[in-house]
Amino acid sequence: MGQPILLEGEPGVGKTQAAKALADLLDTPLLRLQCYEGITAAEALYEWNYPRQLLSIRLAESRGEQLRDTDLFTAEHLLARPLLAAIDHPGPRPAVLLIDEIDRADDEFEAFLFELLAESAVTIPELGTRRAIVPPVAVLTSNRTRDLHDALKRRCLYHWIGYPDPDRVAEIVRRRVPGAAQWLAGRVAGAVQRLRGLDLLKPPGVAEAISWTTALHVLGVAELDAAAAERTLGTVLKYDEDAVTARERGLDALVAPR
Repeated sequence: MGQPILLEGEPGVGKTQAAKALADLLDTPLLRLQCYEGITAAEALYEWNYPRQLLSIRLAESRGEQLRDTDLFTAEHLLARPLLAAIDHPGPRPAVLLIDEIDRADDEFEAFLFELLAESAVTIPELGTRRAIVPPVAVLTSNRTRDLHDALKRRCLYHWIGYPDPDRVAEIVRRRVPGAAQWLAGRVAGAVQRLRGLDLLKPPGVAEAISWTTALHVLGVAELDAAAAERTLGTVLKYDEDAVTARERGLDALVAPR
């Protein structure tokens, strides 16, 4: 449909991985822009290669030549950041542009994205407007740390990614940690679901299930019991308060087979 895709969900459910999988499926580059508080359009779009511009000036001086501004602000002196690189991608397949954690950026940056998302075009004052020959597939992710503007949502196709059921988590874990024992993925998936049923500050997602399984596999754990869980609790719970809550509930009950 030619519209960006907005993926929302809790941290660790696979939003970023969905964009990576899409790029792999299309056999095309993934260009990732990691958003953060205070990010500017220039940092996301392009910047001028000042060392190269300075070198051009010195070369011109050594030859007795006079450089004009138009000689310095050319495509040769431009460093493309993810947004411009996605617009300039020559194809034949569209690049996947991942704008990760857009909710961390501010309102001004969100508004800046409107032209790019709606028209697959960006404006560089010194060079003019550049339009994509092959418009990128734009994927935006959000953890809902703040509400996004309706104007942005209106331009996107929306999809919420929830926590998958234990069978699906086990299948994902087996794919991501192929060396681990088959039974371990199922046990970890069940334990993670039970942990999410507790009153935790940061409930574990799929990413934590993968990390937990990897740690248990590396340690050569032959049985997922309370002792093994205690040794590896930091891979699945990220707050001491959550670890205390889990211990009070009883690690044996949390990791027991069901």
